[in-house]
Amino acid sequence: MIQPIIYEQTGRPGCLWQILWFAFIGWWLGAIWVGVAWLLCLTVVGLPVGAAMLNNVPQVMALRGRRLVRVTPDGQTSDVPQINLLIRAVYFLLIGWWLSAIWMVLAYALCMTIIGLPLGFWMFDAVPTLVTLKRA
Repeated sequence: MIQPIIYEQTGRPGCLWQILWFAFIGWWLGAIWVGVAWLLCLTVVGLPVGAAMLNNVPQVMALRGRRLVRVTPDGQTSDVPQINLLIRAVYFLLIGWWLSAIWMVLAYALCMTIIGLPLGFWMFDAVPTLVTLKRA
């Protein structure tokens, strides 16, 4: 049986634009964004919006969005299937919220150094998966 091919589809601007965005806007906007998202996650009504905001941290901080696409042998494309919503919700409540907070603080600290910037950007790219097990 032939397995589908999964590839990363990106529409990112170039590395220079990402670095300039982060240097002038992303570092402070991202901190505000994460703070507002965490406040929203504390409320039942704001939780969906807060989780969505946390899933977009890479885009806000460094213009780094991504999406995985599945291509079947017959050429059809579809999004990568997600883990069951109930499992993702339990994961978020028990693990995702605090682990992602530690992860983002470390990523933010790495982004404040030139040598740690690539690793910090990679860590921000992993935030959506870490928060809610979302497959991009």
